[in-house]
Amino acid sequence: MMRYREEKEAKKEAFRKYLESSGVVDSLTKVLVSLYEQNDKPSSAVEFIQDKLGGPTVSEYEKLQAELSDLRIKYNELLAAHQETCKKRWRGFN
Repeated sequence: MMRYREEKEAKKEAFRKYLESSGVVDSLTKVLVSLYEQNDKPSSAVEFIQDKLGGPTVSEYEKLQAELSDLRIKYNELLAAHQETCKKRWRGFN
């Protein structure tokens, strides 16, 4: 029975070290301190924490991907127009 407890404690300690070394404990602490320091506490502490820890939602990510795609197309169009203008000007000097 003692060996089981020791193994369990060792696993807990290894997991705690993992959380600390990967920055999880620090990130959670910062979010909780931020929540504590809010003058007007949010109605949902869980939503506050999710908002502070989370990246974009799936729909936000998809929207950003679409925007990036549109901007790449626009960039390529502008680059092609610029290159064509440069070619025309270069021909004018020759």
